Amino acid sequence: MSGNEFDFIIVGAGSAGCVLAERLSRDSRFKVLVIEAGGSDRKLRIRVPIGYGFTFKDPKVNWCYSGEPDPELGGRSGYWPRGKVIGGSSSINAMVYCRGLPHDFDDWAEAGADDWDWQSVRPVFERSETKARRRGNGFDTHGNGPLWVTDETDQAHPVTGRFLTAAKEAGWPTTDDLNGTAPEGLTIFHNTTRAGWRCSAADAFLRPALRRGNIKLVSNAHVDHLIFDGQRVSGVAYRLCGKKRQALARREVLVSAGAVNSPKLLQLSGIGPADVLQSYGIAVRRHLPEVGGGLQDHLAVNYYYEATVPTLNNQLQPWRSRILAALQYALTRRGLLSLGINQCGGFIRSTPDAPQPDMQIYCNPATYSTGSGAAPQIDPEPGFLLSYQPCRPTSRGRIDIASSDPDDAPRIRPNSLTTNEDCAAIMRGARLLQRLIETPTMVKLIKSPRQPDLRNLSDEEALNDFKQRAATVYHPTSTCRMGTNKSNSVLDARLRVHEVEGLRVVDASAFPNLTSGNTNAPTIMLAQKGADMILEDLKAAG
Repeated sequence: MSGNEFDFIIVGAGSAGCVLAERLSRDSRFKVLVIEAGGSDRKLRIRVPIGYGFTFKDPKVNWCYSGEPDPELGGRSGYWPRGKVIGGSSSINAMVYCRGLPHDFDDWAEAGADDWDWQSVRPVFERSETKARRRGNGFDTHGNGPLWVTDETDQAHPVTGRFLTAAKEAGWPTTDDLNGTAPEGLTIFHNTTRAGWRCSAADAFLRPALRRGNIKLVSNAHVDHLIFDGQRVSGVAYRLCGKKRQALARREVLVSAGAVNSPKLLQLSGIGPADVLQSYGIAVRRHLPEVGGGLQDHLAVNYYYEATVPTLNNQLQPWRSRILAALQYALTRRGLLSLGINQCGGFIRSTPDAPQPDMQIYCNPATYSTGSGAAPQIDPEPGFLLSYQPCRPTSRGRIDIASSDPDDAPRIRPNSLTTNEDCAAIMRGARLLQRLIETPTMVKLIKSPRQPDLRNLSDEEALNDFKQRAATVYHPTSTCRMGTNKSNSVLDARLRVHEVEGLRVVDASAFPNLTSGNTNAPTIMLAQKGADMILEDLKAAG
């Protein structure tokens, strides 16, 4: 095998790509190439959990994409951060570990993704995880997976206890574990941290696998297009240090560039809607109209309140408090630097007769702005925010190339709130949050609301306010989704691109539909199960 030939080529060292590299490199016979557009993740602002605020708009580790004007959101253009670094978005996200709800995956199976139902995927989640809880100077652990999922209850700000009390007063359930046997209810989030450090997919999967010696990791390299040999994808063309290079795959090319960049790469390679490709002079290899289609994402709106008691603002604003927090973290790996601002939330039913929890609630013990600055700015006075997002939106958008130039950002068209179901869900969510605000505990906690005051909004006013202020919570999926055929999907249930040999897409773009909560955990699960399928298919082929 020559120096540019490998058994597998993985495009993207994000959450999915890191898992694939670890799984496929277990067999010492396989030579694996991983190509990542970003650079090193060995940066303090990545490793220290609360540092994700500083990577939010940092182009050194973030693609910093923007969506196109969204008609139902007042023509506003949303900000779309995506990880451009080893570890991908798992290196810059808020670290909340949330599998989703069981019916999410049963719905995947109903959409044509056979063998992706809850009973099939639950053990795949479990084998990735080590669940940890602090005990003294150590940890109690359960499971032996490479990804640490830590119960941060003992480190959460005291105000989060008031959120849980208010939930009970509102008649909502509470739970100890969003990923346990009772996932419904408000809780303290469990995070992908290990002993006070971020535990990204690179930390958990890729870095240990690199020690085996049969993985080549090429960073700061941009894949321009896929290489075809007849009907088969046989490799990739990429740029490194300004020079054009090629790498060939003896077995398969696995695209794990994420929900934004995976459809972009397929289209640049001639796989996608023929009219889009031809408009930019790209030869059509395969007319697959759903490449880039099916985009789904979670939208949420924040309601800000000044508090009657100290919150995280009191610790994150004054320099003296920051210094003390940094000293505590340096000595103990504990305290506010050891976890994120997103500390409390959960799945709640918007009405008693809802068949499943249909809203995800966030209760953060801080207020901040995410304006034009490099990092979110913490407010000087004590405050907190409440937020909600409908779990399973039905609107779908598109992501398409904007030109034939691989360096040009794609067109992101979210197409938000274009169904009656989604608009009705927004109004139900507003009423649900009103119940929480009106509990005795929240009345005592609220010094004053910022405008608008949700308590005074009608259903229509709440919907209009949502349209004026809501934003993505950075969970894009389904742009290369699994399904039954090329008219409704891009991939079959084994993540193979329809009508193309030697090519799979393995990342959040493969979701048939959006899961109910944060998407990092199901992306890691999908890559684990995808690796199972790749190895099974190789064995069956002899």
